[in-house]
Amino acid sequence: MTTSTSKTVGRRAFLAGSAAMLGAPALAQSVNGDGTVEIERDISKIVRRNVSSFRSLDWRPYFSNLNNGAILVDTTSRALHYWSEDRSTYKLYPTSVPLTEDLTRRGRTRIVLKDPEPDWRPTPSMKQRNPEWPDYVPPGPDNPLGTRALHLSWTYYRIHGTHDTRKIGRRSSNGCIGLYNEHIEQLYELANVGTQVLLI
Repeated sequence: MTTSTSKTVGRRAFLAGSAAMLGAPALAQSVNGDGTVEIERDISKIVRRNVSSFRSLDWRPYFSNLNNGAILVDTTSRALHYWSEDRSTYKLYPTSVPLTEDLTRRGRTRIVLKDPEPDWRPTPSMKQRNPEWPDYVPPGPDNPLGTRALHLSWTYYRIHGTHDTRKIGRRSSNGCIGLYNEHIEQLYELANVGTQVLLI
């Protein structure tokens, strides 16, 4: 009898503990009072990530048409939205965004070049901030631009992949918009030279 009682108590304690753990994120969000962010603990710092703003959107408030397709990058929710010209395809991807406001550019641009094997050179300002960085990185697993890159009409700005998946969902770039490699490969096939892009 003692054995079955301890098993029952043990199972009840486990279930109660599990329920408390499952309820903790909701409680933490309501205590935070924001409701749209979760706190993620990094080894070096606390990173605020937007959660509930990552949702599907309609293209109409942002574009007058879908000629050549359209890409909306929301730097607040850290999300990239893609709509095809014929409206048959809609994609929503998590992104990395620039580290700081002074590195963040907003406005309308377009894709001017699709690069299937991007190589990388730091911009002069990057090199000034990080003189230890290499002058050139060829295509491959060490390339900061990942497996594909979509060059924008703004000099040095791209939507590209990354091999460092920890960067996605964070403020982690020097100005570009980063995607998981599998997502940039999908977007690369969908988007065209001339696809309109809006960063907000």
